[in-house]
Amino acid sequence: MKGKSGPLKIVETNKSPPTKKCRREKSRQKGDIMEQQIWKDLPEDLVEAVVARLPVATIFRFRLVCSRWNSLITSASFSQQYAEVPRAHPWFYTTTTYENVNVRAMYDPSMKKWYHSSIPSLPSWMTFFPVASAGGLICFMDLSHRNFYVCNPLNCSFKELPSIQVKAHLNMAVGMILNGKTADSGYKIMWLDDNGNYQVYDSMQNSWSCSGNLPPSIKLPLYLNFRSQTVSIGSMLYFMCVDPGGVLCYDVATCTWRQFLIPYPEHVTNHMLAASGDQVLLVGLLSKNAATCIGVWELQKMTLLWKEVDRMPNVWCLDFYGKHVKMTCLGNRKLLMLSLVTSGRSRRLSTPRVVTYNISKREWQRLPDCKISRGRKRLLLTCGTAFDPFPSALA
Repeated sequence: MKGKSGPLKIVETNKSPPTKKCRREKSRQKGDIMEQQIWKDLPEDLVEAVVARLPVATIFRFRLVCSRWNSLITSASFSQQYAEVPRAHPWFYTTTTYENVNVRAMYDPSMKKWYHSSIPSLPSWMTFFPVASAGGLICFMDLSHRNFYVCNPLNCSFKELPSIQVKAHLNMAVGMILNGKTADSGYKIMWLDDNGNYQVYDSMQNSWSCSGNLPPSIKLPLYLNFRSQTVSIGSMLYFMCVDPGGVLCYDVATCTWRQFLIPYPEHVTNHMLAASGDQVLLVGLLSKNAATCIGVWELQKMTLLWKEVDRMPNVWCLDFYGKHVKMTCLGNRKLLMLSLVTSGRSRRLSTPRVVTYNISKREWQRLPDCKISRGRKRLLLTCGTAFDPFPSALA
């Protein structure tokens, strides 16, 4: 059964206080307001095509105009129109703990804005981490009770998945994948632990199942890298292994496993998998002597070797010289979000620095601070995932 949805509640985290506007600016804003009569005479399918191309935040302001436009955005035809429009960047959903309360925030790279995320169905006093996403839906895991939840943070559609039987002390890698182009066609969620235990959740059946054991050729334990998020490409899920280094693949469509033993580049730490299109990538800290920088490698399908394709600009890397650097990947699809914290001899942690890396353009950018308490406190982002914003997707 699909979860109910509610109105979007996003508040800019570092919005400037209102200022007095000049007469010219006021008249320009009046000219930007479109007459309802114009929209009233347009065919429904044309209105949907136009709205589907608007920025996400604008779409939710659009639905506040009248009940007709509100119902339009939740229609199946609009969902199909929206799915056919290519999106330049994913959004990022992040979470951290501040004064014993979970603080959740979303970042829109297109508008370069942070938003507070309010999901009433997820109690703020419980620890939920975003572990995977697909089709605008995010999979959360409760580390205390090993429960899974699926939610669309844009419309608050929410569902608690059936409980699973798993030992609480075991770490798990989690992947999520769509059955078709949108969440309407259903989705699957998979968890896997070091001992080779795994289960797959099918949203159409609302149940967990296991299609069999791992092939004898795959040695146990798996030594999964649980700091690296699972990568999904087509029907394949890619899990990162530490010892021996390599990638473990599971085809959700055929229920088959493959393992590739691929040595990691020398002097690389904090490495994690990423994806862009049909390409598997590796991002990590490249440290030698006292110098540290961030490197990006591409998996060569013919040779099964990692080929370095880019590095963070040298000017930025100078800030890391002689310091211990810890990197967390908060999103690993098309656009990477990396949280960097340094410490010197005093072991005092620096103010976190968050950057994005555009894989296709090979472009690095610093992000505006994500602040709380009216802009006085900067957040130390500890966990996150990339997701493709989809206003009408239901859990």
